[in-house]
Amino acid sequence: MKFTWPNGARAAVAVTFDVDAESAILAVDKRFAARASTMSHQAYGPKVGVPRLLGVLERAGVHATFFVPGFTARRYPDTVRRIVAAGHEVGWHNDLHEPPYSLEEAEERAILERGAEVLEPLTGGRPRGFRAPWWELNERTPRLLVEAGFAYDSSLMDDDVPYRLQTDAGTLIELPVHWSLDDWEQYAFLPEPDIGAQIELPSKVLELWTGELDAMRDEGCLLVPTMHPFLSGRPSRAKMLGEFLARVRERGDVWVARAGEIAAHADATLAPGDVRRLDLPDV
Repeated sequence: MKFTWPNGARAAVAVTFDVDAESAILAVDKRFAARASTMSHQAYGPKVGVPRLLGVLERAGVHATFFVPGFTARRYPDTVRRIVAAGHEVGWHNDLHEPPYSLEEAEERAILERGAEVLEPLTGGRPRGFRAPWWELNERTPRLLVEAGFAYDSSLMDDDVPYRLQTDAGTLIELPVHWSLDDWEQYAFLPEPDIGAQIELPSKVLELWTGELDAMRDEGCLLVPTMHPFLSGRPSRAKMLGEFLARVRERGDVWVARAGEIAAHADATLAPGDVRRLDLPDV
């Protein structure tokens, strides 16, 4: 088994959501703010999707992690408060869904430091987790995360168990992700901007994720399903999530926890010298 999980569990699941709302589209071009239908498509997430998904999670007895951009937190503060009141974790997802590779260092540092300023009044604590918009870190982001007080990141794809990432400022726990466990690749569609071209059946996603679950249980891996409330908050998709979580529970040997809890377990389990650095090609 690739990793040791609590109480003899064979695998772990961190259920996560990126509450992008309108920010994911405005980050592409702020002129989309004038398109009422497009903006309403995104606003469905915090307005309707999040409440529905909170109900699914409550019925399943699962606590999740919601990564929230600053834009969403300012526009929908009551949504963030409702997430926290239900016992879920809130992490930082940059301010206007800016991918780190598009930012200069000073700008990126300021946006990371803004996470505590924006979220702490709503959540009662500093955000400990970070997820990069579009899962696109740059080579300096881990160091800046450590400097800004973050404990873990969930953006990279070079493993399927947690690991400790070394930076010049200290270490950071990485909780790897993958496109196969992302609802965006299955459900996203807008005519403009082009965010996807095919809307899959929730039944297909259920089988895809169940297959990932069982294969990862064979090896002791970490699953990080990543969902967006404007997508997975739709009724049939939210129902599918409930069915998937029931399958997770039926296995009886999978630890389901908030991302921060999994990161803390990894930090306590990994040997202090068990570290790696970003390994980027030199071209």
